[in-house]
Amino acid sequence: MTGATRDIAIISTGGTIEKTYCQHDGSLRNEGSVLDLLLASLDTSAVRIRRVALLDKDSLDMTEDDHDLIARTVVDLAPTTDGIIIVHGTDRLAVTGERVHEAMIASGRMSLPVVLTGAMRPFELRTSDATQNITEALIAVRILDPGVFCVMHGRVLPFPGVVKDRERGTFIPSGE
Repeated sequence: MTGATRDIAIISTGGTIEKTYCQHDGSLRNEGSVLDLLLASLDTSAVRIRRVALLDKDSLDMTEDDHDLIARTVVDLAPTTDGIIIVHGTDRLAVTGERVHEAMIASGRMSLPVVLTGAMRPFELRTSDATQNITEALIAVRILDPGVFCVMHGRVLPFPGVVKDRERGTFIPSGE
């Protein structure tokens, strides 16, 4: 029943979506989550959100161990929630999506939707795509069948086979 209140776990890993501006040197950095501020600006009354602050990294700095940690966390959370959203940096989102897909299949826990999303521009910027992508992820995780998906920019793409198209600034199926 898609209209019912659902228990959703949101795993934050950092990435561009959560970068903040440093006024001392003018840089954008992952120095703390802004995801709670973004979520507070939305009406989330249709979901019970469990926040899991896992990492706070630019995805270019992620290691294989980080991808494995995210996948293990998803597998561990799967029996206790109706859906999982992973907020992730876009540069390595596809790697994590593939790893999560493999882990869910291997564990036999592919019983819920897992949605990866992020932003090409930080939430703090006026022209950010963060709010749109988080909103789409919150809707998608409630209506998708079990599987692992990338949800951004009005598209729902199933794993395996999702890649970042740097020219277009979005994600596409690997054969497109």
